[in-house]
Amino acid sequence: MDRVFDSLRAYNFTANWSAHAAQANGKASGADDASSIDLSNPLYEYFDSHVEGRGIWKWAHYFEAYHRHLSKFIGREVHIVEIGIFSGGSLDMWKHYFGAQCHVYGVDIEPACKNYEADRTKIFIGDQADRKFWKGFREAVPAVDIVIDDGGHLPEQQIVSLEEMLPHIRRGGVYLCEDVHGIHGAFTAYTLGLADSLNAFKESGELSSFQQDIHSVHLYPFLAVIEKCARPREAFSSQRRGTQWAPFADRCAAWTSERESAT
Repeated sequence: MDRVFDSLRAYNFTANWSAHAAQANGKASGADDASSIDLSNPLYEYFDSHVEGRGIWKWAHYFEAYHRHLSKFIGREVHIVEIGIFSGGSLDMWKHYFGAQCHVYGVDIEPACKNYEADRTKIFIGDQADRKFWKGFREAVPAVDIVIDDGGHLPEQQIVSLEEMLPHIRRGGVYLCEDVHGIHGAFTAYTLGLADSLNAFKESGELSSFQQDIHSVHLYPFLAVIEKCARPREAFSSQRRGTQWAPFADRCAAWTSERESAT
């Protein structure tokens, strides 16, 4: 019940956000989404100039997150899986963005999408909610660095795809799930559970296998991003520096310990 209460408390806080933020931000400018886009972002530049050919359909604010989390792969050998390829335009976008060493694997339930196969682009036809499909996919594609789920958008589809493919991604890789819409969404709740697992705490500093392997969980509007560690974490280390400490430091430490024990 406490967790439900905390969620409701957060919803109430966001519902009154304009009042909370008015003093710090001043009057809202009314700027639209387009005015906040970094036009120098090479992915958005490609998307915005793509006026003919196979269609690409993306929320414009995704491009900031794409570039933030994926730019480290530019110019490297990278293997990217895109679930849900619709008209096929994004397949070429990824190859253009990452460069000549990029290999794209499209996944779609529509057999006609097989026609999008090309140099460095392979298409797999299957149901993303089918664990047997993913087993066969992993056998066929042993190396994966990035997964982008733009498929059916149903929570069970998203959760199954994540459970089947996140462990398969190589170290330093990134998992993105798009179109995570709505309040009280099942996939959002699932993602928050992943984030909670990153916060698991032991006095010994011992890490769970999940903490050793997963670097971070990020949430954007309609988008969840999970990054894997480039190298396994060995421990969390709380360190101190300096020689002068407040005389009440020990009381603060004891109070913090009591709070953590209570929760």
